[in-house]
Amino acid sequence: MAALDALDARLSQRFIALDPLGYFLIRVDGEAGDLVLEHYSNGIDERGRATDPETGEVLRCSGAGPRTPVRTYRGRTAKEVGIQISEGEGPHPISCLDHAVYLGRELQRAEHCLREGRRYIQD
Repeated sequence: MAALDALDARLSQRFIALDPLGYFLIRVDGEAGDLVLEHYSNGIDERGRATDPETGEVLRCSGAGPRTPVRTYRGRTAKEVGIQISEGEGPHPISCLDHAVYLGRELQRAEHCLREGRRYIQD
């Protein structure tokens, strides 16, 4: 297991180009029994950093004021939320395959935490 954890940690350090359609925050709503996926828009500057689409300012990971999601998706399972963001009439909020794979993995982790009554922290 230690070798797999080390591999995962190493892969997490690679460069990842941001999805120009935005980013997502995932949380678990234990009271409602839902996974919550909030989609936020962003721009991308010449250095590949996420920026506020209105001001052009670089988005900070902490210390910034709250932003309003473009859309919020809710479902009881990772599959249910995944279908909402990827199937049916578009437009869909994801444009990069690596972003879609990441979201699927994180939604599965969040679902597991929801089922087990454990705290979920997005990777």
